[in-house]
Amino acid sequence: AVDVEAGFVPHYIISPGKEKIITGLRMAAKKAKAVLLASDPDREGEAIAWHVSELIKDTNKNLKRVVFNEITEGAVKEAILHPREIDLNLKEAQEARRILDRLVGYDLSGLIWKKVRYGLSAGRVQSPALRIVMEREREIRAFVPVNYFVLTAEMTSKSYNLSLVCTEEPHQKTEAERIKSVGEANKWQITASKETEAKRSPKPPFTTSTLQQVASTRLGFSPSRTMGAAQKLYEAGHIS
Repeated sequence: AVDVEAGFVPHYIISPGKEKIITGLRMAAKKAKAVLLASDPDREGEAIAWHVSELIKDTNKNLKRVVFNEITEGAVKEAILHPREIDLNLKEAQEARRILDRLVGYDLSGLIWKKVRYGLSAGRVQSPALRIVMEREREIRAFVPVNYFVLTAEMTSKSYNLSLVCTEEPHQKTEAERIKSVGEANKWQITASKETEAKRSPKPPFTTSTLQQVASTRLGFSPSRTMGAAQKLYEAGHIS
């Protein structure tokens, strides 16, 4: 629950049926010399580490947070050698996200089920995104298409083969034909040429969204299939 009147303070309870798990964690922590909280290195993982620490801190004060991006022996050992405190900024970021989901997504989705159609949903991300899509769709529908001509020329010489595009895009056929006739009636001469070295940086590593996009367009994978394959690669230590 979220206490809106008290500054949006969340109140947490143990989920029904999970009491044995909590008891087991507390007993294990009591027997251990130290507890290393090694949940995922993101805001969700940081929140999980904080919740676990809150449940067991009275049985073991020696709590440390460790993070690693790959499940390999070297990465795990390196993380253990460099423990840190729980990042409360990350934990609070997750908490803010969760509160917004409940105040915006849960309440609005229920209202939409009653007023529009059962099964539809709203949320802190999808609702603003839907508005952007709708605004763009209105612009598309209001757009009045205009015909224009694109003029190209193929130039050949002893040393060069050039494909050129006219910078003007006339709307009238008569104007396009005039430009074409002027071009055909004159001789063209290259007055100067210059060679430059260009460098192209490699594409950045995949994010979750770009990985799903490429897998869908090139391989026809569904998001769930893509994430399943990514999880196996992560567990095998091939990606981080």
